[in-house]
Amino acid sequence: MTSNAHESGRRAVKAVIPAAGLATRFLPATKAVPKELLPVVDRPVLQYIVEEAAAAGITDVLLVTGRGKTSMVDHFDRRPDVEDRLEKKGDHERLAAVRRTSELADIYTVRQGEALGLGHAVGTAASHIGDQPFAVLLGDEFVEPDKPLLPDMIDLQARTGGIVLALGEVKPEETSRYGIAAVSAENDGVVEVTGLVEKPAPEEAPSNLAVLGRYILPASIFEAIKDTKPGSGGEIQLTDAMAQLLADGVPVHAIVYRGHRYDTGMPLGYLQTVVMLAAKRDDLGEEFRSWLAEFVAGGARG
Repeated sequence: MTSNAHESGRRAVKAVIPAAGLATRFLPATKAVPKELLPVVDRPVLQYIVEEAAAAGITDVLLVTGRGKTSMVDHFDRRPDVEDRLEKKGDHERLAAVRRTSELADIYTVRQGEALGLGHAVGTAASHIGDQPFAVLLGDEFVEPDKPLLPDMIDLQARTGGIVLALGEVKPEETSRYGIAAVSAENDGVVEVTGLVEKPAPEEAPSNLAVLGRYILPASIFEAIKDTKPGSGGEIQLTDAMAQLLADGVPVHAIVYRGHRYDTGMPLGYLQTVVMLAAKRDDLGEEFRSWLAEFVAGGARG
């Protein structure tokens, strides 16, 4: 274990976004287009996540990518030809939106040669992160901008050191889809995590608090990942590596998040996200809600 495993006072200033998965649930749409670039109205999922990091003061973002995913980096690059066209048209609103993508953060990439699990994906970031705490943001979920989660997680980790997680309540029958935490009593929305189990059956789950797709981790996680054997699904699980640090005495705290989490990892969640965010838009929400009400009232037959 590295000497800074328990260290407090250091703030996470970098983020890692694992985004190398094959997204088989969305095939054939994701055969050529990364799932992370599927649009939610007029912004891809990945942009919402990078915006969330930037809003928390993190502007160094490492994308863990795989084959066929270079377009994710392109999205955050400049497009002088598009910008020039919009400027000549006087379309300053879209021009600002296009330019903003390249101004959100410094984007770096590393390739995950094989899809060997979330733990393995995070492990590829070791040389970029160095010895500082860092954030991990999964590439298919994000939270409401007016109810941010990441700033409080970063503040908590700077005070406590160790690991800080985000937890959310799930239905008991859904525990087999998540890492599940055993926790102490909640105090002001914060709990101490006493155990972690990856995808337990409902009858074996220590609680109904699932680990959400936001983590603040110490650099000691990289050694733990190296020592982690394949677990659930034959993959190297981040939950197992964190459980090892917990067993070694590294403090693990969590914020219980009760805002809305947009989960685009499955087709139904993705469609729900598109509808909810479209309905909230100032520019098209009113008309869209009216059409949606008529559509539903008509038996959803179109």
